[in-house]
Amino acid sequence: MGKVYSDASAALAGLLKDNMTIMAGGFGLCGVPETLVDAIQLSGVKGLTVISNNAGVDGVHLGKLLETRQIKKMISSYVGENKLFAQQYLSGELELEFNPQGTLAERIRAGGAGIPAFFTATGVGTVVAEGKEVRAFKDPHFAGREYVMETGLWADLALVHAWKADTEGNLVYRKTARNFNPMMATAATVTVAEVETLVEAGQINPDHIHTPGIFVQRIVHVPNAPKRIENRTTRPKNA
Repeated sequence: MGKVYSDASAALAGLLKDNMTIMAGGFGLCGVPETLVDAIQLSGVKGLTVISNNAGVDGVHLGKLLETRQIKKMISSYVGENKLFAQQYLSGELELEFNPQGTLAERIRAGGAGIPAFFTATGVGTVVAEGKEVRAFKDPHFAGREYVMETGLWADLALVHAWKADTEGNLVYRKTARNFNPMMATAATVTVAEVETLVEAGQINPDHIHTPGIFVQRIVHVPNAPKRIENRTTRPKNA
């Protein structure tokens, strides 16, 4: 069977279940798999653990799954743009595992590379390190500091958004969409990509491919994906 599916619901058919772990790529509202997340909302699956840099904004992207109470836990680095996210966390309704942004990125990359854990100086001496192993190393390059152990992350399902793909699942991202999408594509049992432009195999220069098709199991073509502005900032016309 080919990798290309007719729509987002078809691309997720047979993959969704309650209490699963899902990675959702993108940064802010840039390069987010919004169409696939909409299909998750329609499915009604619940009890989800979602690994994502943030949770979109209220009423958009993962914000929709928060509205329907389908997410029980977020593993994230940023909350600030989503009031419902903050409210649910502060009320104890939503479990949250906070990560420094670089640590989150490395935890995902490590999971995709088969690395179960690593040590980093980020977070030592803060609440980030509570309950985790902290170690010093004798190597002169690393001596004089302590390092906290962080574990790699793996998901049942990764949802990514790419600018271009071929029918074999080779993906190309644009600009800020390269935050989190490429590493998440490698760190899940199944990866589903929504893509803006779909071409036949062999029509993408191999040097331009960011995610090889071996990591991608399913594709849905979304030619009119929304391009949202998270915070519109303007200045007076005559300024």
